[in-house]
Amino acid sequence: MLKVSEAASLAMHTMVLLARNPDAIMTTSQISAILNASDSHLSKVLQRLAKAGFVKSTRGPHGGFALNRRPEDVTLMDIYESIEGKLRPITCLLSKPVCDGNCILGGLLSEVNKQVMERFSKTTLPALGGRFEGHHGETPANHQD
Repeated sequence: MLKVSEAASLAMHTMVLLARNPDAIMTTSQISAILNASDSHLSKVLQRLAKAGFVKSTRGPHGGFALNRRPEDVTLMDIYESIEGKLRPITCLLSKPVCDGNCILGGLLSEVNKQVMERFSKTTLPALGGRFEGHHGETPANHQD
């Protein structure tokens, strides 16, 4: 029931990837190879993350992107809302609600909304330092294009 756009998902994954080695610089092509994403779509996401102050870019032959904030200061909610705007709870699965306040799903939507908002608000980047398929233990410093 939770729908996260590809842009928001790329933003979250990119931030986790950069947080694994916060002092390193990664190129768009390095990140897109790990995330199996298009360079152009990732570039747009990185621009939005930079505009929001989450990443900084460095130009030149050794350029790329790096975190601009401490990983422990960034939550999933921060990242999500920098891409999608304010997270709005889903109150009905239909575009025009037809129930009179008694949703056929009972309290399920409000429970899911609460769980998502709590998880996004409380989860910081260090808690998500997981692996990326095909790139186990790989850090920006040892990743080759």
